[in-house]
Amino acid sequence: MGAYDTDLVRALPARSGGLARSAWLADIRRLYESFDGGRARRIALTLKAPGAHAVTAFRFGHWLLGQPRLVRLVLDPVYHVLDILVHVLWGIEISRHAKVAPGLIIGGSHFGGITVSGAAVIGRDCTISQNVTIGMSGEGDRAGVPVIGDCAYIAPGARVFGKIVIGDNVKIGANAVVYKDIPDRAIVVLDPGFRIVSYKGNRLGAA
Repeated sequence: MGAYDTDLVRALPARSGGLARSAWLADIRRLYESFDGGRARRIALTLKAPGAHAVTAFRFGHWLLGQPRLVRLVLDPVYHVLDILVHVLWGIEISRHAKVAPGLIIGGSHFGGITVSGAAVIGRDCTISQNVTIGMSGEGDRAGVPVIGDCAYIAPGARVFGKIVIGDNVKIGANAVVYKDIPDRAIVVLDPGFRIVSYKGNRLGAA
């Protein structure tokens, strides 16, 4: 992912019913598989997890954006009620305009404090922990929102903002503040904004 105008945007699933459903199932499957224990326990934990409720409302709302006006007229109120409930009960705000590939875990089983901009682009099999913000920063041509690659992990309390690209398989540590591009397979820690401590398996002294 070497450019902000990435092929990832074009590769994200369309808003057709089948693709939207498969994306949601991939989200729920990853969440289910993240829990320990037997099948019954994992199902119960998935059903009550704030992250499951958040991705369900998000996928439903995103799917509605591509539907005929009459369908939206009937179902948009349902989406807005679900969205409000997710905001109020779990503190999770993920705009349905965001472009998110399948396999998203958001907040897991914890209370949220999560905000994702509607202009954000997020790749496959990403994990966003509690108290994370993915948002806009900058002015004029420099204004923008992160493009996040596949299999990224964003730990609790991290802030990721601006017209930047986060590569594939990046791990962003707790409370890190990331405002510059991060290469593939990097590990980022708080220092005091952020510091890359490894890159493609090699340990580094500083970013």
